[in-house]
Parts: sequence; C-alpha cells; structure tokens
Amino acid sequence: MALTLRGRALRAGDRVRLVSPASYPSREWVDELVRLLTGWGLVVEIGEHALDRWGFMAGRDEDRIADLDAAFGDPGVRAVVATRGGAGAYRIVDGLDFAAIRADPKPLVGMSDITNLHIALWRHCRLATIHAWPAGDRAIASLHQLLTTTKPLTVVRDLSSPTAALDVPGTASGPLVGGNFTAIQGFVGAGVPSLEGAILCVESPVTPADPVLLDASLRPLVESGSLDGVRAVAIGDLGAIDPDGLQVWRVRLGELAVPVLGGLPFGHLEDQTSLPLGTPATLDTAAGTLTVAPAVA
Repeated sequence: MALTLRGRALRAGDRVRLVSPASYPSREWVDELVRLLTGWGLVVEIGEHALDRWGFMAGRDEDRIADLDAAFGDPGVRAVVATRGGAGAYRIVDGLDFAAIRADPKPLVGMSDITNLHIALWRHCRLATIHAWPAGDRAIASLHQLLTTTKPLTVVRDLSSPTAALDVPGTASGPLVGGNFTAIQGFVGAGVPSLEGAILCVESPVTPADPVLLDASLRPLVESGSLDGVRAVAIGDLGAIDPDGLQVWRVRLGELAVPVLGGLPFGHLEDQTSLPLGTPATLDTAAGTLTVAPAVA
C-alpha cells in the first residue's frame, strides 16, 4: 500500500482556509470557526465562495471545486477546513486537481458529506485527513491535537453507547478509512477504492428504523465485494438505533469475519472525538481501543 502523505503540524501564524464543498453554512457558524482557529494563533481565510448559495449547496459545482483547488494549491495555506457537511461534496470529487494536492500535502478537516472528499483524497493521493466537527470540548481538544502535534490518538469505547454491543473479538492494524455510512454506500456504484488491508470506520446520524430497509442498505456494501480485504471495522454513533437494527449490523458485519469494535465516540454526536483518516491504526476489542497515528508530521 502506498505511503501516506501528511502535511506538517500547524504552528502559530500558519494560514488555514475555510471552504464549503457541500451545503452552505450560516454566517454565525463561520464566524465561530474563525474565532476558534484564530484563538489557536492561526490566520484564518474564508474561501471566495464559502458563503455562496446555489440550491442546497454552497455555490455551483465549479465554484466549490475552485475554492478547494485554490486552497490546496496555495503553498501558504497549511490546512483546509470544511465549514459543514450536508450534501453536495459527492458531486465534485472527480474534479479536483489531485496532482497539486499530492505535490503539497495538507490536511482536510470535515465530516458527514465531506467523507466523499476524504475517500477521494485517500484513493487518489493517500492523503491523511481529519474526520471532525469542532463543536464540543472533546471535539475541539482532539482536533487541536491532530492539527498541531504528532502524538497518536487513542479512542476508547463508551460502554453506554448502543453500538458498544457490536463486538467481534480480535485485534487488527491498517490505515483507518471511512466516515459517514451514506457517503461510503454512495461509492458502491461509483467505485469504492480498494480497502485491502484497511480498518473501516463507520458512523451514521440516521439509521433506517425498519430493519428490512437497513439490511437492504447494508447488502450492496457487503455483498458487492467492496469490503473485501478489510481487516477490521470501527463503529461510531449510529443515531437512534434499536436492538433489531443492531442485530442487522451484527449479522452483516459478522459476514466479514474480522474484528469489530463498536461504541466509539465519533460521528454526529454533540461532542465527538476527531479522527485521523488514512494513517496507520490498531483496533483492539479486548482493550476497547482504537489507536491512530497522527494526521500531520
């Protein structure tokens, strides 16, 4: 597997760029992001189209691509932060200047629909990125660690989480790949990159209440061969899921015959743990931990 590309750890005075690759953010949230990142000593810039509106998205596809390419192509910008997820990033994943991104690696921060970009950047560039939404003390502290230090991050299973019941014993190591289940599922038709040797992480704010519909949504991902070669699965928050839904996940993930660790505090939570993506990770169900190498060097 190709070497992971990492940007360097951020230092005071570094420039970061806010972009909106999917849905449009509120001005108030953008101002909050500016305050947060400025408080870390960073110089925050707002992408030209970050506050645009075009339907449910932050501007036209070509404008959102232009903002991403401008941010990744500017050597003075050392991190790219998505203002929100929502929907629309899946429309632009094939239009990015991947050669420029490989030439000057820097982390992309975002989650939810931004998973589409995380997966595309891993497939085309093997770029380390960060699954994060900086709202809540734990989310902010873990994101600060991932952007400014080279310390590994250990995430500990929350036994009070409904998904802690998803457990297939074992240990495994490999690059951590994934994020939002809906985004991952969307790549089944568009071409899921090879997950050979990877640990898949999955979260979802909305899980079908009907177990039949949930099973139907999981079937293409599992039975298409898209998950062939996965070494383990790390499960975060799955929204309001009931025992019948958990049983569907348990059966479908069991078909992979790999370790599964649920109850990890990442996903659409009020306060989640930020995760590096694309970097080496070790999952240990006995310890209830997922330890991930840093996203920056």
